[in-house]
Amino acid sequence: MWIKPWTFKEGFLIGAGLLFAGLALQLSVGPVAWDVFAWPANGIVMVGFLAIIALIFILRKKVYAFLFLGMYQAAIPAMVYAVVLTIIMGLTRQQAGGTWLNDMLSFWPFVLIYVYIAVILGVIILRRLMHLNSWKRDVPFLLNHLGLFIALTTATLGNADMQRVKMITAIGEPEWRALEQGGAIKEMPIAIELKKFIMETYDDGSPKRFASEIQILTKTGKNIETTVDVNKPYEVDGWKIYQYGYDTQMGAQSQISILELVSDPWLPLVYTGIYMMLAGAVCMFVIGGRKRV
Repeated sequence: MWIKPWTFKEGFLIGAGLLFAGLALQLSVGPVAWDVFAWPANGIVMVGFLAIIALIFILRKKVYAFLFLGMYQAAIPAMVYAVVLTIIMGLTRQQAGGTWLNDMLSFWPFVLIYVYIAVILGVIILRRLMHLNSWKRDVPFLLNHLGLFIALTTATLGNADMQRVKMITAIGEPEWRALEQGGAIKEMPIAIELKKFIMETYDDGSPKRFASEIQILTKTGKNIETTVDVNKPYEVDGWKIYQYGYDTQMGAQSQISILELVSDPWLPLVYTGIYMMLAGAVCMFVIGGRKRV
């Protein structure tokens, strides 16, 4: 073992080493504190991360471990670990501040494995860029891998800038304040006034639909009247406004509406990565279809 060329054994051992290192960090410093990566820290980290990947690529011929990162013997074991951890994440209820497996986004082993995958992706992308041969093979490859890299890194670093708050609005009373997840009061850049609460019920009286007619005032001077429905949010000044709840005791006569406001400034970049992967898949399908014809 550890005799060149390295194989899947070394690949799985490196992944296992990252898991143990993550567990040690989890026990010693606690979960990943994403708050410290809020802008501009996450922007600086992104630049530094790209520089590290470039350095690894430049030194790959001098350091065999760096060369190994560009091989499938490293990529496949990393993906296996990531898939297993992601399945665990999907099978457990996720909540901020939960136990290790209930807050996987802050679980060090989960984070380190995905950082490792991002490094591997970066090295592979640079290697392909240095050896472009055929657009039929290179374009779909780069779209898929670069799209995954962009989605993975921006979703991770952008997590620190995502804000999710709840606002209790009342009829005839513009509200500028909202509650953060920890219970702290946050003054918002927009005010919302409930104009009318709407509820439709089934024959047995259970709710079929509930929505809110609201008026939105922004510090930029906008005055908007709209209806927010369940699964049909309204977006203004970077905030998505979702219908969340109401006074269940009053039912259809509720005089308040609970709205959830979400801001995720990095989301467009995540979508860009996803669209690139979809474009890569389409290119592969089209090129493959032409070959069969």
